[in-house]
Amino acid sequence: MCGFVGIHSLNGVFRPPLIQKMTDVLWHRGPDDQGFLAVNSKLGEAIPFSGKESQIRGRSFEEFNRPANLFLGHRRLSIIDLSPAGHQPMSNEDGSLWLVFNGEIYNYVEIRRELEPLGHCFQSKTDTEVILHAYEEWETDCLRRFNGMWAFAIVDFKKKRIFCSRDRAGVKPFYYAYDGKQFCFASEIKALLAMDYFSAEPNEQIIADYLFWGYIDHTRETFFKNIYQLRPGEYILVEADKVIIKSYWDIEAKEIRFAKDGDYTERFYDLLQDSIRLRLRTDVSIGTCLSGGLDSSSIVCFANRLMFDGQNIDPRLVGERQKTFSSCSEDPAYDEREFIELVIGQTGAEKNYIFPKAEDLFSELPKLIWHQDEPFGSTSIFAQWSVMGLSKERGVTVLLDGQGADELLAGYLPSFYFLISRAWKRWEIKDLIIQLHGLWKNHFLSKNPCIARGVKFFFPKRKREIEWAAEDFRKKYYRGFSKTPKFEHDLDNYLYDLFRYWKLPALLHYEDRNSMAFSLETRLPFLDYRLIEYVFGLPPEQKINRGVTKVILRNTMRGIIPERIRNRTDKMAFGTPEEIWFRSILRNQIYEIITSKSFAERGYFDVHKVKKGFEEHCEGKIHLNLAIWRYVNLELWFRIFFDRKSSFGN
Repeated sequence: MCGFVGIHSLNGVFRPPLIQKMTDVLWHRGPDDQGFLAVNSKLGEAIPFSGKESQIRGRSFEEFNRPANLFLGHRRLSIIDLSPAGHQPMSNEDGSLWLVFNGEIYNYVEIRRELEPLGHCFQSKTDTEVILHAYEEWETDCLRRFNGMWAFAIVDFKKKRIFCSRDRAGVKPFYYAYDGKQFCFASEIKALLAMDYFSAEPNEQIIADYLFWGYIDHTRETFFKNIYQLRPGEYILVEADKVIIKSYWDIEAKEIRFAKDGDYTERFYDLLQDSIRLRLRTDVSIGTCLSGGLDSSSIVCFANRLMFDGQNIDPRLVGERQKTFSSCSEDPAYDEREFIELVIGQTGAEKNYIFPKAEDLFSELPKLIWHQDEPFGSTSIFAQWSVMGLSKERGVTVLLDGQGADELLAGYLPSFYFLISRAWKRWEIKDLIIQLHGLWKNHFLSKNPCIARGVKFFFPKRKREIEWAAEDFRKKYYRGFSKTPKFEHDLDNYLYDLFRYWKLPALLHYEDRNSMAFSLETRLPFLDYRLIEYVFGLPPEQKINRGVTKVILRNTMRGIIPERIRNRTDKMAFGTPEEIWFRSILRNQIYEIITSKSFAERGYFDVHKVKKGFEEHCEGKIHLNLAIWRYVNLELWFRIFFDRKSSFGN
């Protein structure tokens, strides 16, 4: 896990201090090593340099004062092969390829075994070197062989191109800017903002999408004008003055049918077990996030078996017991310790609790917002931030986490409404009654609301009213979203949108920034591409049926996790009582922000209506905590990235 930057000028040159400045911004992503490459294409020079914190001894980048038209910079967090052999930028034997890489190729051992009989020789035990040789052998088709999370850039001197890629699910970020003269890229937006000549401007349309709908990372655009991101499953080729973006992977309609229900479970078991096994490959200490829900409990219990069977991981990297990390609350309504303790009791794992406090939120926010780069959805991100900090404090460098299961396996309550809507539209009365009864029975909803929520997906919806928005802003930037159906079933289309656009991309954004802020690597077993493709091909009833979510996961985990957790129908994850916080401890701080001069001058809000809505929320008349957080978070983001304020004063 690392951070990288690159600048390629099509018709000019740069000086070294710029790339040094950009790379320094990413120190937190890779405190273990630092490296640079300077290229002068006209002279045919490609010169590697070491930095102040480099693991290897070489020419110092500070001594290089010649111009170059291409620079690479890299910060390394050492995970696989901790020796200097993993130093980046890394080249192949003849120096015709140079690579900067962030992430992990989990099946690098298997790919290496495939490449060695083909004549490829390796100087290290890293997955980084495997990428180079895989590209030598298969060029861009190498991406189809990788199982992992990655963002990388390869400079190919023979083909005179730069090849950049992002993993299938978008676990690792890749940002770029291109103005026709320079192509620049980085692991985080803030590294691009460090370029002296780049003038940061807010992207009003993306800001509107966030304020109106809560969306982030749903397009290539970011909150900053002229800074873009590769979408999951895409790559870029920079050749001459052309920047070409292509997709190499997507989820396709491929129905899977077995004769027996047990066959579905058996295949899911094998895929999940192998995904966790691969993600235990590490040369540093490892632990697991544990919220007490079905997803994280499944990973902790499954991983516990694999960690202590003597074959999958060096016992010294785990310790006598698996280390788990959890966010808890003194408020019973937001506390999961009852369920966490069940997992601890069954596995004998070590528990590590942290209790995020409202009093600490605003003191941590300057760092949290800076690391996130863009506004985020709720204070639950603060809870995750706190868990990452605790993990770092306890000496863990790699964390397994359950991200992605809800989006793949219909873990969100609206999934039921798509089943209900489909049965209604197809006039399948028996199935409609079965689904409504299951929803009522398992989720304690009255029958009328169940029907209403199902029917609302059948009838056209009226345009959503946005009372808080300034009129000019609403008229110019409010937009709806619609997608051309990709699958035959409404539920599959809903899950696909969650996975590709509306939910998972934002969650992965938060996960990456929060973990890397503490120089941690998180690994997500549910996002193994083999598991993704398998689950999307399953019949709907294997995902959600009769008021029960994640059917196949529950069936698979029988006898592996505690029964009370396997049969849970509620969910919380790492949450905070933000609704209560906003009405009490944080009330005055929020009020100061939404009545500040800068908030009013942004031009996005009808301040009177925002103030009125907040007051009604504080009085318990309405529930606006998510909207309130967007107002506050956006304002604080502006102050940090545009007003350049280190504190949150007016």
